[in-house]
Amino acid sequence: MNLKFQYNKTYLQLLDKQLKIRRRALPTLKNKEAALRMEVKKAKNLEESLAVRLEEAIREQEEDLVMWNEFDRSLVRISDVRVHYKKIAGVKIPEFDELVFDIRPFNVFSNPKWWLSGIESLKKLLALVIEKDLAQEKLELLEYARKKTTQKVNLYEKVQIPAYEDAILKIKRYLEDEDNLAKAAQKIVKNRQQKAMEAHL
Repeated sequence: MNLKFQYNKTYLQLLDKQLKIRRRALPTLKNKEAALRMEVKKAKNLEESLAVRLEEAIREQEEDLVMWNEFDRSLVRISDVRVHYKKIAGVKIPEFDELVFDIRPFNVFSNPKWWLSGIESLKKLLALVIEKDLAQEKLELLEYARKKTTQKVNLYEKVQIPAYEDAILKIKRYLEDEDNLAKAAQKIVKNRQQKAMEAHL
């Protein structure tokens, strides 16, 4: 990192202030990164388990595939997907609540009797699909936030903090050298004045 600064006390104070801000923020960022890492793992496990459940549910329905051809798909429609949002380590995440369905009325006596259980099976399948999609979205949001936080931790830890420390050290050395030169110059002037006074006496 190319840090621009001047060799004076004002810049020394400014850089010192920026360094303290970053040092104070670093532990919080590391905790956030650890929390996000855990949440990403949980979200990945949830997404994987939902994928397995969905696959099993689809496999169960494969036996009745021929019957599903005669099912009227327009009977079941999703009218609302209810989700709530919660914050995890500062990231707003969707959580699945429920699906609200519109079931079109149909004559139970003139249609196959399995349609009622078929509607329930379809509702469960659709709920699993939506829940899995939301779990995938949650995973992507958490993964993105974790990557960004990791980048910021690395930026502070490996780039900015060392750059500020280096700049502060350079300014301090410069100011010390300047101070030593000023003291040495004062001694020389004082010695000359003393020798001049002794020569007049």
